[in-house]
Amino acid sequence: MAALSAVAVIVSTLVPVQAAQAAPPGKDRTYFAAADGLEIGDCEVRHACSLERAQELVRQEARKGRDVTVVLGDGTYRVTEPLEFSAQDGGRDGHTVRWTAAPGAHPVISGSTAISGWSVHDEDAGIYVADTPRGVDSRQLYVNGIIAQRASLPLANSDVTPTATGMTINNQQLGYLSGLPDQGRIEFQSLGDFTNRYSPVESIDGSTITMAQPAWDNNTWGWDTVQNSFLARPTWSLENSLAFLDDVGEWYLDPSAGKLYYKPGDGVDPDDLDVELPQVESLVSISGTYDEPVTGLAFDGIEFTGTSWLGPSTHGYATQQNGAFIKDAYEYRPDDAFTSCSRGCEMFERARFDAWYQEPAAVQVSAAHDISLTNNRFTNLGQTALGIGNDANAMLSGVGLGASGINVVGNIFNEVGGHGIAVGGVREDAHHPSDPRMINKDIRIENNTVNRVAIEYKDNSGILSTYATNVQIVHNEIANVAYDGIDTGYGWGINDAGGSEEYVRRGYYNWHPLYTTPTTLKDNLVAGNLVHHTKARFADGGSLYNLSASPGTVVERNYLFNVSGVGLYLDEGTRYTTYRQNVLQGTSPWIFTNAYSDGNNTSDNMIRENWFNSGGAQIPNAEERNNQLIDNVSVSGTSWPQGALEVMCYAGVAPEYSTTLNANLFGLAQCPVEAPVSNEYETTAASASDSYFGQRGTAFGIAAAGADVWGAGGQRDDEFGAIYRAGSFSAGSSVSVRVDTINDANAWAKSGVMVRNDMTAPGASSGYAIAAVTPRNGVVFQWDSDGDGYLDSAGQARVDTHRAVWVRLDRAGDQVAASYSYDGVNYRQVGSPVTLPGAAEVQDGGVFSTSHDATTAAINVFSGLDLAGSGASTPPGPPHAPK
Repeated sequence: MAALSAVAVIVSTLVPVQAAQAAPPGKDRTYFAAADGLEIGDCEVRHACSLERAQELVRQEARKGRDVTVVLGDGTYRVTEPLEFSAQDGGRDGHTVRWTAAPGAHPVISGSTAISGWSVHDEDAGIYVADTPRGVDSRQLYVNGIIAQRASLPLANSDVTPTATGMTINNQQLGYLSGLPDQGRIEFQSLGDFTNRYSPVESIDGSTITMAQPAWDNNTWGWDTVQNSFLARPTWSLENSLAFLDDVGEWYLDPSAGKLYYKPGDGVDPDDLDVELPQVESLVSISGTYDEPVTGLAFDGIEFTGTSWLGPSTHGYATQQNGAFIKDAYEYRPDDAFTSCSRGCEMFERARFDAWYQEPAAVQVSAAHDISLTNNRFTNLGQTALGIGNDANAMLSGVGLGASGINVVGNIFNEVGGHGIAVGGVREDAHHPSDPRMINKDIRIENNTVNRVAIEYKDNSGILSTYATNVQIVHNEIANVAYDGIDTGYGWGINDAGGSEEYVRRGYYNWHPLYTTPTTLKDNLVAGNLVHHTKARFADGGSLYNLSASPGTVVERNYLFNVSGVGLYLDEGTRYTTYRQNVLQGTSPWIFTNAYSDGNNTSDNMIRENWFNSGGAQIPNAEERNNQLIDNVSVSGTSWPQGALEVMCYAGVAPEYSTTLNANLFGLAQCPVEAPVSNEYETTAASASDSYFGQRGTAFGIAAAGADVWGAGGQRDDEFGAIYRAGSFSAGSSVSVRVDTINDANAWAKSGVMVRNDMTAPGASSGYAIAAVTPRNGVVFQWDSDGDGYLDSAGQARVDTHRAVWVRLDRAGDQVAASYSYDGVNYRQVGSPVTLPGAAEVQDGGVFSTSHDATTAAINVFSGLDLAGSGASTPPGPPHAPK
């Protein structure tokens, strides 16, 4: 096992701790590390050392049977290789080795390098260039803590036609593609019904795109394929060419030349941005062997950041479901598989599972027990953030599975390419281990915030647990995920005792064993979680989802809202589970059991005492399958009974782990939380009933049951709730805010910034304009073009609103312009500046919300309100930082 890698230094301070010198022999030991620490010495408080040196000393002390602590000082510890922890790095005989942040410090372990020294590359296009280390490739770039978009060219389905070897270009305007340099770096991306696929290009000649193999073959057989998706109109694009770099915030990397190209917003100097280029694929490996597992190891208060998984750049990403993919060349793949296997075939079933791979996580745990990860932050990572007991092929150590007694408590997962957390494997040793020490068991995932993950690999869920025993996923918040919130189980019942008649028909068991014993999937608990803003990009799947038999598993007292599609999804083979006392708001259907096929064994499940307010239930063959619905309650609107309210109010993380993402932090009318707005702001419920206003630090919450803010086409609505400052908006000023979460379910609900002469005069005040985020219709810029006090003109930008989006209004003279940003610095204009008739010299400005529904509203969350030039500003700080 390799030692801790060399550490390059960029930031450091003296360790701000009050501690004694090293304890005498026989006592517990404490060492001190700093980002510019020494490579020699005793790692004492006044002579802090490097991580590498600290690890050397830890190994010496741990073998003596002591508790050992390494205190990390403030700063960024840049690594060029993964940090590897084996059995010799953990505690012995019940003792613990703890790597922890110094009090008040924010140590960052980063695999990236900072990029600076920008110069203009193309002035007309607004593109800059900077030098990078030659030969360093990356699929990600992190700008001001946000995953930036690779240069991309959206494709209409009619632009190209998939073929067995690639694609035919139909759109003559794309003829220039054949003349592009570096064609082998271009990739095709497809978003289907439940898969997000990547496939590299080999070459482009005239109207023929030839794709690299075997990636293209792997993406064109199986299920939900590129050419035969279950989705009628899949989303396609080409990525990763300098020719596609045409939008603010996009980038392109040329590793052979050592050049990075980037397009900042107007007036933005990229040298003023924190631009981070990842250089490692994984940061931390915690892995022993089954004979000598890692034991007694803890990490607390550390940020893990700066990785990029490069596998898809060479073998593509032929995902099969939830991050498991195929990448090999299969000699038994039929010659006509492009047509005959585009929706499954027996030879594809031959490849199932035994030939599937998992993403390597940024932080990996396997062959280990009594491991603790608490109060850490996982951000700007190019794949799954934390992988626990995954298959060996996903592990840096080459040893998979075997994780037990793992505690993951109070962490934040944000801006992550893949899953937030992935537990378990998908191959045979995961479900029927050849060695009982391989079993993944006794894993606690509690009080974590998982927000905006699965950005690059959108088919990944927020938290995934496959084949494992006694996994407790409790009191977490999962939000803003393109696919599912929490997924448990795997295998479609194929590997359960007795197998699946459905897969007998498909020919699976002609190539694989039919087991007579149960899998390791059992006795799991999914409880008290707050799950919202999920299922944004895929029709298939559910926000709480299970595959295969899981005896003893209970899913209870979870609160789901703002979910697109199914709430509780019991997919193929789900058996012996209990779903009880969950609250499902706005899901459709609220429960679905996939029991249409005679042989998929979705049966013997208990669904009782749940509350739902929409969507109904889809329980085919319920009586025949013994899927029982008992005492479930249909609720009208938001008239939730007391039992449901208790679940809603206490779902999600405990108060000490709360983040600004959690709308419950601001309270509901029925929840015992008070969060008054400070007296530096005013509030108004302008014709909006049941309005609520709250503030926690720099974050605001607004619920406003307003019909709309729109006055054209015979509509005369101007109903909203606002937190504002009178007289704060005039020539040369601006108002901006980050819209963290829109909880109102209507597709046209609006939350953002507003200006007008008098915020308290709806339907009468002129000089009126808004820039707002909507749940399903991007960012809108609306204004009053005739000065009658109603919005009647609009511009719109189709953007990814399943993430935090900044919106801003700027006034120059008598004109107002609207723009949006993903990072609060690089803004993109929406439409053109407009003149507001009747606008006063000094106007009111602030943040507002309207539910687009006069009967109900939920709390929408904002942060970083900035009324520039007015003296009123609440900078956001780190997004979603713990209170």
